[in-house]
Amino acid sequence: MALDKLKIYNRPKFNKSRLLLGFSGWMDGGEVSTGTVKSIINKLDARKFAEIEPTGFYIYSFPGSMEITALFRPHTEIKNGVIESYEIPSNIFFYSEENKLILFSGKEPNLNWEEYSECIFSICSEFGVEMIYFIGSVAGLVPHTREPRLFCSVSEPGLREKFQHYGVKFTNYEGPASIITYLTANCNKRNIKMVSLVAAIPVYVQGSNPMCIETVTRRIAGMLDLEADFSELTAISEEFEKKLHDVVREQPELETNIHKLEEDYDNEIFN
Repeated sequence: MALDKLKIYNRPKFNKSRLLLGFSGWMDGGEVSTGTVKSIINKLDARKFAEIEPTGFYIYSFPGSMEITALFRPHTEIKNGVIESYEIPSNIFFYSEENKLILFSGKEPNLNWEEYSECIFSICSEFGVEMIYFIGSVAGLVPHTREPRLFCSVSEPGLREKFQHYGVKFTNYEGPASIITYLTANCNKRNIKMVSLVAAIPVYVQGSNPMCIETVTRRIAGMLDLEADFSELTAISEEFEKKLHDVVREQPELETNIHKLEEDYDNEIFN
């Protein structure tokens, strides 16, 4: 049974709480999804209280080239012939009682979406979650010198008015779905509201993107009315921006392309 995979170690006393989801995988470009949730967990000193066991939700051995199969396999670290670590996917719930907030950091499952989602909905039911927020990120035609665009989809039309005041663009999309789509589509059956916020981040910046993590963290914290000091994130972001600026200056073609992205971005925002 699905709920056999859900392990609850502590029961915070919640009433009318919120849930913030972050997933590694498809919609974690620049590690903005997981990075944002991790930043808020750390800043609120949120405590672990539950997790979803990974058995039955993931493919570890996938046919194909090494580049493809590497995306599915557990991560290990070996030093001087000794296995230091072997990491399977983790799906952990944290809580901040003061803010009536549950935070979840996990890996999008490959299998059994229905059972996996049932674990999340069970947490919602037991701890009074009324609203689910998801933050994701994908590569897009956005310059690093501008804020990431946030694309929004909601579980019911009435939420559009609430979120349009945050300057989001409402999503128009047709194609492969994610676990977030499944959760959003099934929220109404559970009397829960849900919003998916996906940041479009610079496609030419590889790896973790501290600039986008900082910007998105601040925006999500504002939506959740969290009072927190993110100055540490700002310092990391500014240092990363300086290094990126130096790299761009050494690549005239990239610099030209970025100026074009800036023009397109500004024309869309201000016209």
